[in-house]
Amino acid sequence: MNAAPFSSLSADHQHLQALVGAWRGEEDVAATQWTDAGTATSELLAEAQFGGLFVVQRYRQRSDGTISFGAHNVFGFDQQNRVCTMHQFDSMGFVPVSPATGTWSGNELVLERSSPRGAACVIYSFDGTDTYRMKLQFKPAGSDAWQDMVSGVYRRVSPSTINGF
Repeated sequence: MNAAPFSSLSADHQHLQALVGAWRGEEDVAATQWTDAGTATSELLAEAQFGGLFVVQRYRQRSDGTISFGAHNVFGFDQQNRVCTMHQFDSMGFVPVSPATGTWSGNELVLERSSPRGAACVIYSFDGTDTYRMKLQFKPAGSDAWQDMVSGVYRRVSPSTINGF
């Protein structure tokens, strides 16, 4: 099976390529039912797969010198429903019932997902090709209020500076 060449990708698939690369970030972590408030650093490696149809991202967060959270995210574009998708598998161990879905508005990608525990919204805002911001919010089941969970600024780095993935 041959993968589609990048030039034949839809504009929506091409937009996802902004995530590709090695990144390092500083994060503000809000107090939640899962963690205490504080700061963290993170490293991400993201690669285009299957000719750019998907972007596979590995994420590692460190707090107080210890890995505090990890995730593998798979981004894609559902052409039939005209939405971006993100399947997340993480160190919390919850199996995603369905992917987060959303759309681009300019240089901002907004994805939302619901589960029996509540709803999550993640916003990726690109400040150019070498910097982006991410904000994750959660709304517990039965609540109307969004709670901040994590926000950060991520800068492109050399892949050789990220070890251990």
